[in-house]
Amino acid sequence: MSVQTPKRQLINPPHTQVFYDNFHYSQATRVGDMIWVSGQVGIDASMTPGKDIEEQAHLAFQALQTILEAAGASLADVVELMTFHTELQADMQGFARVKDQYFPDRYPSWTAVGTTELALPGLRVEIRAVAVAGCGAP
Repeated sequence: MSVQTPKRQLINPPHTQVFYDNFHYSQATRVGDMIWVSGQVGIDASMTPGKDIEEQAHLAFQALQTILEAAGASLADVVELMTFHTELQADMQGFARVKDQYFPDRYPSWTAVGTTELALPGLRVEIRAVAVAGCGAP
């Protein structure tokens, strides 16, 4: 009896295909039940950053949720968050309030890192995640 090796699945919803084509990365990669989500940032459909940390955090978490759904998972399946902040100390309370709206319990592991800049001018936060599909079900 042989064990079948899980295949790698690239997750790129249609509205994100431009990033795959132009910058050569996937929004997420799924192998078996494991999902690694690339950094999601607080931009709207016109690629404009949100006006403050709360708006950017909401936009980034909404993007994370969309990518996870395309991968067959949900925010409840997130086991690890890593966030990058250009104004870590100043933004931490506002960001944490928004994060808690998306993760009201069963909190994932979380690492917050301060950095000098992100991919676009005006960005203050980027969120990447690791999820295990189906593990969030009660």
